[in-house]
Amino acid sequence: MGEGDTFGQPVAHGVAAGMGGLRTAGDLVARLQLTRGLRLPEAKRYVADKLGVTVEDLSDPVAMYDVRRALGLGTYYDSQYCGTADPNSIEAKFHIADLLDLPINCVERFRRVSAPRRMGA
Repeated sequence: MGEGDTFGQPVAHGVAAGMGGLRTAGDLVARLQLTRGLRLPEAKRYVADKLGVTVEDLSDPVAMYDVRRALGLGTYYDSQYCGTADPNSIEAKFHIADLLDLPINCVERFRRVSAPRRMGA
């Protein structure tokens, strides 16, 4: 393993890919596992509760497409489904951070550097 790698990263990636990643809720579950150190069942339950769905719905691409789109969490971009009102990457990450109550590095940095600055500060 390289510097900064942890055992949990490949495992979480495998779970996210196995659940369908962005096509379902695999990316959200993996974020919980990595950020909070939750085990898979607990991460799935937390995400399902926050999304208002069942744990079984988390791996259903049809159900999750509707949920992700309604909540602005980003969807798999396909020319057939992508609309102009769909959130872009950073907007989706803001929604994910707020909904799951998670710190996401790029969101935190964006908030920090775009905050209004006081004169002389």
